[in-house]
Amino acid sequence: MKRNVASSAGIVGIALFGFFLLLTILNPGLLTHLSAEEKIGADKPPIIMNEHIRALNNALEDASKAIVPTVVSIRVMIKSSPHSSQYREEFKEFFKFFGQPDDEPDQQEGGGSGVFISPDGYIVTNNHVVENATEIKVTTDDKKELKAKLIGTDPYTDLAVIKIEGSNYPYVHFGDMENVKVGEIVIAVGNPLGLNSTVTEGIVSAIGRGGLSLLRDKGGYGVENFIQTDAAINPGNSGGGLFNLEGSLVGINTAIATKTGTYIGYGFAIPIDIVKPVISEIIKSGKVTRGYIGVQIRTIDELAAKSLGLDKVEGAVVNDVIKDSPGEKAGIEPGDVILEINGKPLKTSNDLQAEVIKHRPGENVSLAIWRDGKKFSKTVKLEPKDLTDNEAQSEAVSGESEAETPDKSTSFDQLGFTVEPLTKQQKNEFKLENGVAITKVERNGQALQRGIMPNGIITKVDREKISSVKQLKKLIENKKSGEPLLLQIKYKDSNRIIALEMP
Repeated sequence: MKRNVASSAGIVGIALFGFFLLLTILNPGLLTHLSAEEKIGADKPPIIMNEHIRALNNALEDASKAIVPTVVSIRVMIKSSPHSSQYREEFKEFFKFFGQPDDEPDQQEGGGSGVFISPDGYIVTNNHVVENATEIKVTTDDKKELKAKLIGTDPYTDLAVIKIEGSNYPYVHFGDMENVKVGEIVIAVGNPLGLNSTVTEGIVSAIGRGGLSLLRDKGGYGVENFIQTDAAINPGNSGGGLFNLEGSLVGINTAIATKTGTYIGYGFAIPIDIVKPVISEIIKSGKVTRGYIGVQIRTIDELAAKSLGLDKVEGAVVNDVIKDSPGEKAGIEPGDVILEINGKPLKTSNDLQAEVIKHRPGENVSLAIWRDGKKFSKTVKLEPKDLTDNEAQSEAVSGESEAETPDKSTSFDQLGFTVEPLTKQQKNEFKLENGVAITKVERNGQALQRGIMPNGIITKVDREKISSVKQLKKLIENKKSGEPLLLQIKYKDSNRIIALEMP
């Protein structure tokens, strides 16, 4: 019986071995699969990185490693004020500087970023980050938290300097704006949305970007001449650095263009050639004493250039000259176009602002002026301007309106506005001897599209003084289709030079 069982077991074993041998012959890899662990992942990447791409990748890594320690996180407690509340309300949709404030009406928490500019703890940031702050705390990249003191601010460039105690801090190298080019790769470093030491990469999208109305002030002295970049910038990035691939600081991030409060593609940084002189003076004296010319300007456009006889659409047209200012003393007049400063061509009005800010009171600047079809030079000696005082607003003189002449209201339908003779009250209110009053501007007319608003006084047309509605009507009727018409218009708080084109 035992022999039969053993024989049967042997037969089964031989059969199994034969079956296994047959499978091995039919599938030679079976032994390998059964003897080795299950393998996942390929042995090598599918693509070998191009050496130029690898070099770029290494450059980004090296620059990030070098610059991240120079950027700090800033947290502040802010005392609310009517000004700051209004400022934040105005820009809550287009410019988001802070996260959501808490519910405390008189004390709010805000934050942003800053950049070490010296080994002994001086830090540059945005004015709006520390404005009205009652307490400032800085967290370094190695997680040390220290209290900071405010050294000084400059609201007109949105820059500020704070300082922490200590030494041997990693600090930045300043770049050169002459070498910053559109299309150049840049790195933004900051603390967006509470995410410390965040690095984003993009390119320089534009240089000299202005007209964003980021810096609102009645005197018009805010300096907007930003670097535009598509490196991702979000709330909390304000005051952080914009660097090139050499690790040099080329700008201080200050704002984003957004409808959501977060990044949608465009950010703006204060260029280093504005940052350097401002922070140097703040460190030296605690404030900025700025030289000024005393002109209100705007960028010239194609129609205005045509009406003034300019070959190129470049320069800053002078809307108004402040009384007793350096500009008035030098003989600058409304309607002049400033083409150059110290031999440097000006493409926009913010180019002029950015250049003037580099000069101190008492220094002379040479301006190339275009007037009446001729180019000539004027030397202006800059004077100090107390930018804390806004220009006084004219007050209306009480009394009934009374037309001085029987001249009547006239509508220029083809241009889209209506005028009337000046009253005695308007002459007193605007301190004018001549002009006609704009009483109505059509909703879909050219005048509104070009920026003409009611309640202004047309004082000159093509640099000729206007004394009556009849005179204005004759000048307009003598214009041919396609010819430009240059109006000088005075409002209560400003002068404007506006060009229209005859239909």
